[in-house]
Amino acid sequence: MTGDEVTLTLPGGREFYRIVHLVLGGLAIRLDLTYEQLEDLQLALDSVLSEASADGDVTVSVSVEGRSIRTAVGPFRSGRLRAAVESADEEQLNLRRLLETVVDRVSVDERDGGEWIELTKSLEPGGAS
Repeated sequence: MTGDEVTLTLPGGREFYRIVHLVLGGLAIRLDLTYEQLEDLQLALDSVLSEASADGDVTVSVSVEGRSIRTAVGPFRSGRLRAAVESADEEQLNLRRLLETVVDRVSVDERDGGEWIELTKSLEPGGAS
């Protein structure tokens, strides 16, 4: 399965984020993901979504590209997400350290008037787990 993409725009309230879990669960079944791979993706998205503003919409785009899943989430207020992801404090568990543990690549870019984070998770053995 290659080139499939699902895009959701959700209200900022946490109660709507369960919808993202449903979509990920559906993809996990289609892609024959392990429970650990699905759990990594859900943890990464929950952590990123917790940075979203409760008063604005958030868009989550999940696509399958070869043997990896790419997720883009945004927009976030400029500076907020980049600061959380680029935090260099090695003494505490922060967003950067968590994401580095559960996904293979993290990038933050400016587009559409805000910051967007892109997470890539390899589905191959030996990827982040």
